[in-house]
Amino acid sequence: MASTKMIDIRRGMVLNMNGQLLHCLERDLNTPGNWRAILYLKLKNLKTGSIVDERVHPDDKVDVVYLDTREYQYSYKDGDDFVFMDSESFEQVTLNGNMVGDKIMYLRENDTCKITFYDGKALDMELPQTVTLKVIETEPGIKGATAAAQTKPATLETGLILQVPSFIVVNELITVQTEDGKYLRRAKEGTT
Repeated sequence: MASTKMIDIRRGMVLNMNGQLLHCLERDLNTPGNWRAILYLKLKNLKTGSIVDERVHPDDKVDVVYLDTREYQYSYKDGDDFVFMDSESFEQVTLNGNMVGDKIMYLRENDTCKITFYDGKALDMELPQTVTLKVIETEPGIKGATAAAQTKPATLETGLILQVPSFIVVNELITVQTEDGKYLRRAKEGTT
């Protein structure tokens, strides 16, 4: 941790304010004429996920936190917990189900994700932007259907259920956006 003035805070930095880790989403310096400058910060609490607006003086001091983000492979589920392995050191880390949540629906065994640590403790898990998954259950495809036509529900190999175009069939690979869980496109063979 390094102490710095609030005026030096930029978007993307992580701050330790009142024992809470806060990620700076936005900053706006307001200097109204000959009055004292005010710095407005939009901060996201890394533990709770809540977003707060803070009004601070630019000369106030704050601790800047440096986080460690590494790539991990999903290994297996252990009860309510999930075990991941560091791709370089082969060190394993166990994340509880609350931290992983529904994100696990986008990962198969050996798929990679990024885990962020602070003081050796896992804070967050970040998925890749897109993943390729196999359709294991859906209604039969409609001959001559186009991408602009109707959608239907499909169950993927991880248990995720989403809407896909009507031309998608069982055992087909599709690319899914992890941010919103939407179908993106058919995937090419060999991309699993």
